[in-house]
Amino acid sequence: MILQTSYLKAASFNGSNQRALTIIPPGGTNYQTLLIAPHNFRAFSYNLIFHTQVSVRTKPMDSVAAASGQTSRPYLTAFSIFILSCFLAIILQVSFFSPITPEPLELPPASSASLLPTNSQLQRVIKLGEGILDKPEDVCIDKNGTLYTATRDGWIKRLHRNGSWEDWRRIESDALLGLTITKHGSLIVCDAEKGLLEFGEDGVTVLASHVNDNKIRYRFADDVIEAPDDSLYFSIASTKFGLHDWYFDVLEAKPHGQLLKYDPALNETSIVLDGLCFANGVALSVDQDYLVVCETWKFRCLKYWLSGEGKGKTEIFVDNLPGGPDNIKLAPDGSFWIALLQLTSGGLEYVHTSKALKHLVATFSKLLERVKGMHTKATVVNVATDGKIIRSFNDPDGDVMSFVTSALEFEDHLYLGSLNSNFIGKLPLNGANYSSTE
Repeated sequence: MILQTSYLKAASFNGSNQRALTIIPPGGTNYQTLLIAPHNFRAFSYNLIFHTQVSVRTKPMDSVAAASGQTSRPYLTAFSIFILSCFLAIILQVSFFSPITPEPLELPPASSASLLPTNSQLQRVIKLGEGILDKPEDVCIDKNGTLYTATRDGWIKRLHRNGSWEDWRRIESDALLGLTITKHGSLIVCDAEKGLLEFGEDGVTVLASHVNDNKIRYRFADDVIEAPDDSLYFSIASTKFGLHDWYFDVLEAKPHGQLLKYDPALNETSIVLDGLCFANGVALSVDQDYLVVCETWKFRCLKYWLSGEGKGKTEIFVDNLPGGPDNIKLAPDGSFWIALLQLTSGGLEYVHTSKALKHLVATFSKLLERVKGMHTKATVVNVATDGKIIRSFNDPDGDVMSFVTSALEFEDHLYLGSLNSNFIGKLPLNGANYSSTE
C-alpha cells in the first residue's frame, strides 16, 4: 500500500459486518475506503505499522526557487506517517480488541494496617515439598494431621505426619483451587472450570457444575467450606472471566462474583449472594453461625449470617484492608488468617483510576505482565472477630514468599500456599516477631 501525503481518517463498522478504513489525501477529495474482514483486521493493523510503504513527493530545487514568495504546500514526512500509523494501530487494537468494559476502581484510603512497620517474617518459612509442588494455591489438614494441597498439574498431594509426600489423586485439570475436608472425611475441591469436585478413596465425583434453576455452567469456582447442615458454600470469583483471565475481572472492576450453596440432600445448587466483587475465600466462624466471604478487588470481607436474628443478612466484616483478600482460614482461637494480594503496587493505582489505561493494559498482554504486582511482595494478616487486624507477617520484596494465597494455622505453625512457588511454606508462630496495631 502506498500512502502519498495522505492521512488516515478512522476505522469503523459498516453494514456488511466488515471494518472500514478511510484514507484521505490532503485535498480532502478522492478518498479511498478499504473494507477489511474482521478476521483480517488485527493483522492489517500490524501490517499498517510494519509493512506500509511510504512515498513522499518533493519538488525540485529549481521549482522551489521559482516559487519563492509563495507558501509551499506542507507534506508529511516518512517519519510522521510512521508515527501516525503506529498511533492509529494502537487505537484500532484497543478500540476493537479490548476484552473488558471497565470502570474506574476506587481504591480504599490508607488504613491503620497500612501504617504497620513492615517485617520479614515470611522469609523464615520452612519449605515443604520444594520442587514437587506446582503452584499450590490452598492447603487443608484432616483430623489425623495429614496435609492436602492441589497443584496446577492436576495432582492432589498429601503430606503425612512422618514427612513423606504422596501423589494421591490426579485429574486432567490445571484449574484446581480452594479445598476443604468435610466432617465425613471427604476432600472437596473447587475446579475453576469443572465446578465442585469430591475426592475420595473410590475416585472423583462432580457434585455441582450448574446452577439448577438457570443451567449456567460455572466460570470460576474458587473456594469452598462445609456448613453445619452438611451443605457446601462455595465462591464463584467471576461469571465473566475464567481462571487464566482472572486479572481482567480486576481491571474491569464490575461485580461478577457469587456465593453459591450446594445442598447434598437435594443435589441442588442455589445462588446465595450475587454481584460480589471477585468472590474469593470462604470461611466458617468458630460458632458456625456466620460465613465470611472475601471480595478481592474491593479490599474487604463480608459476613453472611447462617443463623440467629440476622439469618440471611449480609454486613461488612472487615474493609479497607492493605491488599486484596484471597483465601481466608479460621484460626484455633476463633480469629481469621487472610492472605492479601498486592493489587496497588508497581504503579497499579494509576491504572485502576483510568478507563483508557485499563483498556490499553488489557489489550496488550505484555503490559499486563509488567504491571502485575502480586509477585513482588507477600502479606498475611490475622483478623479478630471484630474485624480488627491483630498482627501481620510480610516478605516485603518477595525474596522467599510472594503471591501468597492462603494461610492455615495448625499446631502453632502457619502453612502457606502460593501461586508463585513450588513449595508449601511453614512458619513457626512461637517466638515470631510480627507487626501489630495494638
